[in-house]
Amino acid sequence: MKARILVIDDDAVACEFLQEVLQRDGYDVTVFTSALAALAQNLSAYDLLMSDIRMPGMDGLQFLGEVQKKWPNLPVILMTAYGSLETTMEALSLGAWDYISKPFSPDDCRALVKKVLEVRELRQRRMSWPAETTQEAKLIGSSATMVEFYKQIARVADSPASVLIEGESGTGKELTARSLHSMSTRRTQPFVVVHCGAIPDSLLESELFGYERGAFTGADHQHPGLIESAGGGTIFLDEITEMSTALQSKLLRFMQDGEVRRIGGHDVRHVAVRVVAAANKNIDQEVAAGRFRLDLLYRFIVRLRIPPLRERRSDIPLLIEAMLKKRGYSGVRVSPEAMELLMAYDWPGNVRELENVLQQTLLLSPFVVILPENLPERFRQNEATAKSPEPTDMTPLDEAQRDQILQTLKKTSWNQSRAAEILGIDRKTLRMKIRRFGLQEEK
Repeated sequence: MKARILVIDDDAVACEFLQEVLQRDGYDVTVFTSALAALAQNLSAYDLLMSDIRMPGMDGLQFLGEVQKKWPNLPVILMTAYGSLETTMEALSLGAWDYISKPFSPDDCRALVKKVLEVRELRQRRMSWPAETTQEAKLIGSSATMVEFYKQIARVADSPASVLIEGESGTGKELTARSLHSMSTRRTQPFVVVHCGAIPDSLLESELFGYERGAFTGADHQHPGLIESAGGGTIFLDEITEMSTALQSKLLRFMQDGEVRRIGGHDVRHVAVRVVAAANKNIDQEVAAGRFRLDLLYRFIVRLRIPPLRERRSDIPLLIEAMLKKRGYSGVRVSPEAMELLMAYDWPGNVRELENVLQQTLLLSPFVVILPENLPERFRQNEATAKSPEPTDMTPLDEAQRDQILQTLKKTSWNQSRAAEILGIDRKTLRMKIRRFGLQEEK
């Protein structure tokens, strides 16, 4: 069945161009020169929307907001001739699936449409999985940084390619690996986790590759390895940089030919398993120091870097809400002042540290509202800094977000309700960000 695409652009020539390009690829394309006219249609009948941003009457971002309210799962690609980092971030933070700058070539357009439709199909498959699958722990975040990370996961999830996940401790590398597995066609097959740093190297080899009876003292039975146990599915090697170079050599041979030979055995077994690994050390530095084999690194086709929490601070309220709900504290809320302190903190332990702090605070706080005085001492010591952060303390993403919020406030004449609506956040979050970034209306 042909995918149905709706194109909205106030430039009739641009509409005709897109219609011709996409129809050549077999898509059913409908065009409108007005976002308001498009909204009068039943948009659920379409598989993809493509909208220009700058249009009279209702612009593309406003149109996106309305689509999100009524058809939240409908993919939208935004187009503009005025591309910038801020516009890209705004488009993605408001729920756009992707973004393309004009002028673009027919090939670029076709590739983007094909990619978005493939991701949509993956998401639809995931929504149809059994309910217990969706109850598992999952990555949480709606910041532009995380949206881009989700897009990377979606692109490689259904590929057999080996993946190396890089990131600081506590960022969610195992959750990322589970997401790769659960979004792939391997999801009904085993997902086996191996904590390489927790198993002595002498035991790790026998655990991974297995052994035959009599292979060594105490080997009184035949033992299939974890790689064999994961056959057809995914094996996740956490803290792979803790593996000795000798064992790395054996893993390399398996990744090259997919064959396993148990310790003390002669038979070679072919095992079809996807290898996903995680490293919380800088892998390139480990290679330079001779602690990690360069040829093994090259066996990982995809390298994913999961962003630390300090690079996606806007996700903190969402993470806290999910953690409170998970622990049965959905009635508890965080005061704006306490949230400011949490947002200003650098979180060296990332999401794991946030969870620890919240758990500690819930145990010590007798109230249904978490106040600054309920937080650990290190947060209260930084209270003055949190109220007026130095610009040099902000990450590039913070600075881009600050500029985006300031531009939106100016555009709406500092109407915070309207600005919050455009930004896709609630007024409380907007007020908190205004205080955190030290924004003031110019008189």
